[in-house]
Amino acid sequence: NRISRQILQEMGREATPEELAERMEMPEDKVRKVLKIAKEPISMETPIGDDEDSHLGDFIEDAKVLSPVEAATIAGLRESTQNVLAGLTAREAKVLRMRFGINMNTDHTLEEVGKQFDVTRERIRQIEAKALRKLRHPSRSEQLRCFLDGE
Repeated sequence: NRISRQILQEMGREATPEELAERMEMPEDKVRKVLKIAKEPISMETPIGDDEDSHLGDFIEDAKVLSPVEAATIAGLRESTQNVLAGLTAREAKVLRMRFGINMNTDHTLEEVGKQFDVTRERIRQIEAKALRKLRHPSRSEQLRCFLDGE
């Protein structure tokens, strides 16, 4: 791999098996075999180990899956958020859920929330501001502070 990169830099193109064999002082047929092995796909079900009770796929990390710690943190945040919102009036909680997309697919504009409640967007802004002021009170904000990074 290192030698093929060197040849690529020197010549501006991929190295041929002949060039690699010459540079590595190996037989050309051996270089071709190694290159072929490197290109062949390997099944995730390929048995691994002496007992062949494990498969290659068992050792490959799935980056899309949350770690147990991340999953627990998210569940804790969700529960704490619900507890904090439960301390608000039903209207304030619904306004914040809609505005910030909590337990929803998307967040909503002041206009959209206003239509839902049949009030102006200015009134929704006032309700939102009042609810956020309540959430900033230490008795409520402490429940969520532990989820902030670096604290």
